[in-house]
Amino acid sequence: MKLVLFGATGMVGSRIATEASSRGHQIVAVSRSGQSPIPGVTATAADASDAVKVAELSAGADAMASACVPPRDGTDPTAPFLAINEALVAGARAAGVGRLVVVGGAGSLEIAPGQALLDQPGFPEAYLAEALAHREALSFYRTVHDVDWTYVSPAAEIGPGTRTGRFRLGGDQLLTDEHGNSRITAEDYAIAFVDELEQDAYPRTRMSVAY
Repeated sequence: MKLVLFGATGMVGSRIATEASSRGHQIVAVSRSGQSPIPGVTATAADASDAVKVAELSAGADAMASACVPPRDGTDPTAPFLAINEALVAGARAAGVGRLVVVGGAGSLEIAPGQALLDQPGFPEAYLAEALAHREALSFYRTVHDVDWTYVSPAAEIGPGTRTGRFRLGGDQLLTDEHGNSRITAEDYAIAFVDELEQDAYPRTRMSVAY
């Protein structure tokens, strides 16, 4: 599979690149810096909010993936992050790429029917703006019917760690372990993400990944 990966140099994006490459997929790694996240991939610099450039880079690809994150410069990230996701969809349409899998957020996952994690008292203020931006992006994707997208929410806690190959998949509900913790390593998240790229088991919906 030829995969164009936007946001390829970040913590999650670089692990998706590693996982996809290990399975023999051909990767075009796109980031603002143009740096290569791993050896052996084609790296290029581009702005993911430029739909024309997205389409140009994605022409001939089998699938697109986004590990882009909302801006973290202290400004409200919702509008610029929504613009990135709108450009990705527009670029996919223009390039004729039908498959788009995106790294989502955990804050919009439900702890009970109709009760999102980010709306609960005590949700960390430092992560609230980013969580709200991710929720807005998910709302946008749910209006898209002509591109086969999947929004992959991680557990509440995600970070570098061990690749175990053992995790659970879910939908809109926050997955927790027997102690009430919700966590996943970026390495195991990447396995689930690339699995979904290959299998298309959750078309036009949100899936979640946690231990």
